[in-house]
Amino acid sequence: MRTLKYSRQREFIKNSLAKRCDHPTADMLYTSIRKEFPNISLGTVYRNLNLLAEIGEIQKLNFGGGADHFDARTAPHYHFICKCCHQVSDLPMAPLGEITTLAQRYYGGKIDGHSTTFYGICELCVQSDKAEQVF
Repeated sequence: MRTLKYSRQREFIKNSLAKRCDHPTADMLYTSIRKEFPNISLGTVYRNLNLLAEIGEIQKLNFGGGADHFDARTAPHYHFICKCCHQVSDLPMAPLGEITTLAQRYYGGKIDGHSTTFYGICELCVQSDKAEQVF
């Protein structure tokens, strides 16, 4: 793993992400960071998020909807995406390691882990009229 020269902006970006649980896009994080770092550029936020993901300090998530999302939590865990409001959240359940073991039986190579994303309607959307619009 490569080591990086300390950057106050990078540290601020990483800490800002760590305080969030909504898995923001770079644009979302940039908007919130500008309140305390008015001179930071969107390019700086993008570069540093990608660099932090590359060295394994954060996760870069792509759910096929366009923009990448970022997660400060690097331990294995599952995500839930609301088909109505598109909110990404962590599922509070332990990862099922036996899935990787089972998959290994059917694959000749070496499986190191797995990624699972669940889709549906979040609790807030179920309680609102928005859920009706999805179906």
